[in-house]
Amino acid sequence: MADKIHCIRKTLRLMPQEAEMLAKKAGESGMCEADYLRLLISQKPNDYPEVRELLKELINEVNRIGININQIVFNNNAGLYSKEDKTQLVAYMRKLNKKVNEAVVQIGNQ
Repeated sequence: MADKIHCIRKTLRLMPQEAEMLAKKAGESGMCEADYLRLLISQKPNDYPEVRELLKELINEVNRIGININQIVFNNNAGLYSKEDKTQLVAYMRKLNKKVNEAVVQIGNQ
């Protein structure tokens, strides 16, 4: 998009709170307002900065939970598996499902 010249000018009227929200979201994304609006009209929802950040957090959480699950499975294979480990494993899986569902809801609301 950097090679293209923006030659068509559009006038946009916003309510004060809308203008404030646009400025805030563009600033959080490190973009000027015009670039942020271009991103919104040209990209898919999963390309939005908010969605990318949410997915990054979700991936990190899944990785942390995966490490814990691997440790429990290793202990099970070594014969060191206990009832507490099973309880902990179920809790990790519930937490993982909750995080994924939260991400789906937030992405769906974008």
